[in-house]
Amino acid sequence: MTSDDRSSVLVLTNSRDVTADVVLRVLAGRGVPVVRLDPGTDLHEGASLTTRYRTTGQRGTLRTPTRRLDLTRVRSVWMRRASPYEGPAQLDGQERRFAATQSLWGTGGVLASLPGAHYVNHPWANRAAEYKPAQLAAAQRNGFRVPDTLITNELGAAQEFVAGQVTGAVYKPLWNIAYEVAGRPRQVWVRDVRAGELTAGVEVFPHLFQAKVAKAFDVRLTAVGDRAFAVRIDSPDLDWRRRQDLMACAPVAVSEEVSRAVTSYLGELRLVYGAFDFAVTAAGEWYFLECNPNGQWAWQPPETTDAIAQAIADQLQRGPDA
Repeated sequence: MTSDDRSSVLVLTNSRDVTADVVLRVLAGRGVPVVRLDPGTDLHEGASLTTRYRTTGQRGTLRTPTRRLDLTRVRSVWMRRASPYEGPAQLDGQERRFAATQSLWGTGGVLASLPGAHYVNHPWANRAAEYKPAQLAAAQRNGFRVPDTLITNELGAAQEFVAGQVTGAVYKPLWNIAYEVAGRPRQVWVRDVRAGELTAGVEVFPHLFQAKVAKAFDVRLTAVGDRAFAVRIDSPDLDWRRRQDLMACAPVAVSEEVSRAVTSYLGELRLVYGAFDFAVTAAGEWYFLECNPNGQWAWQPPETTDAIAQAIADQLQRGPDA
């Protein structure tokens, strides 16, 4: 890409993001100029960002070791999997925390407010859409079936709810973070739960309990703009993410009812992209479980992965006209 290109796509992600690579190859094949940046690390390793605000408008420049980008000429921003703002490695303690905070609110604020750019998705929309209670509320408003769900830190309420579910109940974390047991990393999966297992630990923080759907299979529906790509997932596990080597995937049709709800949901939460998870019963009822506004998708069957990559590339290439 030459300097001062007028219509670049800015991709914000880490250097190990192989999912982003799939789309970048598509854009390269179309001749669309791209600048890739991991702001949480690259701005400590030779990149720089300068922005000026005046009554007459905003100007800014992003420089990397190989690129110079006029920030007023960015057509699209793809918010993928950028590293967290942790501050320069050579600092420690409060100095590093201070630098990390200034980077988050400074660099993050600049990159979230580029004039005229099309965001997939906007970072603030992503953050708002990641709250599971907000997802469930939006799902209800937009026509999805939602399993009976309780979020509580009251032990008695939790026990009563779990005991009252005819099909059984599950527990799922409200947010996944790094977790270790005896020094080894552990993932907190969705799992079955019984009332007798619940202890006063419920009262430490809110827990999410949900009626277990008597599902025949799962569905991952990846929505990009007004396009939807769905695959049926057959897995021996309650949470198919646990052992993905044991699951089988195949494209599945999406009903008009679900398609309308997906479009409405994205519109309400101002999302261009969303990865929806459903539990589907033997009667063909689709129950909304969650929507990850930045979920992974390159693990799906090759034809589905390619279709999603093309759809994302279309959004980024078209920019504000998408």
